[in-house]
Amino acid sequence: MSKKEIILVLHNIRSRFNVGAIFRTADAAGVSKLYLCGITPAPPHPKINKVSLGAEKWVPFEKIKQTKPLLKTLSEAGYQVIALELNKKSKNYHKYKPNWPVALVVGNEVNGLLPSILKKCDKVIKIPMHGRKESLNVGIAAGIVIFDIINK
Repeated sequence: MSKKEIILVLHNIRSRFNVGAIFRTADAAGVSKLYLCGITPAPPHPKINKVSLGAEKWVPFEKIKQTKPLLKTLSEAGYQVIALELNKKSKNYHKYKPNWPVALVVGNEVNGLLPSILKKCDKVIKIPMHGRKESLNVGIAAGIVIFDIINK
């Protein structure tokens, strides 16, 4: 396991387009692996393939039914498990200092991450919002935070 390793956990992402975008970003950022959990769709699928531009062929991924046991396994394996979620306890992502290796958890486009998932995470970070909308698209948010983390 490399010192600066980052993996992604996608919890109940609904959109194949978002999954494809995250594959493409993961490739660009050097993410080691994606875990596609719950209802998150997995390749091969024309909509995922179209957006990922082939990244789904070389970015390792695994389809997992249950997110919580995976997070426990990752934590036991030495990963710092970080959730990207906007809530009262989350801290600004700029202030986050990674303790490598890192597992970044992103959630459902509408419901985000459930409290039961957040309890399994070591830290919860957020991207502060300055406009009227309270959130970004999950693929955009993941990209912002992934590149911030790998450049620290």
